[in-house]
Amino acid sequence: MIIAGGKPIKEILAMIDAYDKIIVAGCKGCVTVCSAGGEKEVGILSSALRLARQTQGRSLEIKEVTLERQCDPEYLEPMREYADQYPAILSLACGAGIQFVAEKFRKHPVLPGVNTQFIGVTEEQGVWTERCQSCGNCVLDRTGGICPVARCSKSLFNGPCGGSKGGKCEIDSQVDCGWQLIYERLQELGQLEKLEIVLPVKDWSTSRDGGPRKRIREDLKI
Repeated sequence: MIIAGGKPIKEILAMIDAYDKIIVAGCKGCVTVCSAGGEKEVGILSSALRLARQTQGRSLEIKEVTLERQCDPEYLEPMREYADQYPAILSLACGAGIQFVAEKFRKHPVLPGVNTQFIGVTEEQGVWTERCQSCGNCVLDRTGGICPVARCSKSLFNGPCGGSKGGKCEIDSQVDCGWQLIYERLQELGQLEKLEIVLPVKDWSTSRDGGPRKRIREDLKI
């Protein structure tokens, strides 16, 4: 899932300073799971914004809403019923959702209430870690299910850099060396011979380096 974190309230207050009425729009997708932009966070943030405005001697009318998703058009349409009554939308979705709302509600400035961070997992309650950089060319079958792009700090494809110590990355002693993890996993699986396979030079054109990406399924188009 996409992991995000809430922006500092001072930053949000500065963004909405010109408005006395806003929509605070949450999303029931990834940002709900990582406790950044779901219904609960919409309520907490809205209360905090109202209180902050009261201390400034100003009013702030907020329409609180949490959509099923902000990255699909059908879930955005119901917002049109009341959107014209509010001059701005503060979105708590990921960056994709924020941009999609902005595309569909072109008269409204759509402001980000969260910082989108990475594609990751919930290791435990309150702890999320990165697992994928969506490079578009998965090699997990060769690396024991551990991604060298996301888990190695240098995104190396054929073994560690030599800077790791005690199984930890040289950039941070709290970070596991991605290639140490790959080695240990392949050992568990009895597949250490896969380390002898030299992975070819990666074609980064399928990653973000190749520009904005698009996927079309003709069989699903209407």
